[in-house]
Amino acid sequence: MTPAELSHTVLHAVRRAVGDGALQDVALPPRVLVERPRAGGRGDWATNAALQLAGSVALPPREVAEILRARLLDAPGIARVDITGPGFLNLTLSADTRARADRGLVERVLREGPGYGAGEGLRGVDVELALDEREVRARVVGEAVARLVERQGGSVRFSGAGERLSVRAPHYDVAARLGADAARWACLRPAAHDRVPEPGSLLRQAEGDNGLFTVQYAHSRARALLRNAAGLGVHPVYEVPADAPRLIAALRDHPLVLLAAARHRAPDRLARHLEVLADALLGFQHTVLPLGDQKPSAAHRSRLALAEAAGTVLAGGLTLLGISAPVHL
Repeated sequence: MTPAELSHTVLHAVRRAVGDGALQDVALPPRVLVERPRAGGRGDWATNAALQLAGSVALPPREVAEILRARLLDAPGIARVDITGPGFLNLTLSADTRARADRGLVERVLREGPGYGAGEGLRGVDVELALDEREVRARVVGEAVARLVERQGGSVRFSGAGERLSVRAPHYDVAARLGADAARWACLRPAAHDRVPEPGSLLRQAEGDNGLFTVQYAHSRARALLRNAAGLGVHPVYEVPADAPRLIAALRDHPLVLLAAARHRAPDRLARHLEVLADALLGFQHTVLPLGDQKPSAAHRSRLALAEAAGTVLAGGLTLLGISAPVHL
């Protein structure tokens, strides 16, 4: 069940509440926001629909939330509804619905390939960026922003006028001290107002110490898993739940991250997201292939499909940042 489908489900609950008189004088919004629960939240998804409606119906948000909760509990695919904070509705999907959603997600990623996450959120938006070629970091950020905006349906022009990207200049010559990939990561990974990392941290080939190495290494591990699986006669097909909630969540959030990074001209959001995805994949990789006398099973095929999907998204994300995705590392 996608956020768009859940948004429709919540709106249907609102209409039911209006129809039976529980809510009156409602100004129905065209859509309601459904997103991941905030830190410490519950369930699979959350919506602020009750807070959105409270003003027009002249009721406290938590009372509106209770009205909607009663009508969401019998909606297909929803196992539980919790009310948190001032009136947020936290939705937990049924096990069958979650399993179908996970399978559909993996199949979509594998079908769309590195282009997964492309959208139309910026369709018709024409961005003009003012760049000074002498400002190395601004140029690197601007090029990444252009790719992100275009991936969301917008267009970008570079000129001497227009929107200026305000970034903190490097305190050392990144091109001279680092390789091409590390220099780009140094410019893109920190937020625009933050200092670029010291060159030493980007030269260490170690997980955790070096975000770029972690992301590239995770991608290479995904490719290695596919090679090793082929030798065992195991092929990626998502058949049964893979029991990898962190990895699934990172894949599902990828399109939202790309859109936010494009809207806010912030490729650092994508870089940080790739670190989260890479960390989840590296923690999951040890479960993918049969061990010892184990025979290949549907679980191994499903985990392999999930690992392939994660590697595909890592490759696509690195490409958007202008960074290579090595097969061997």
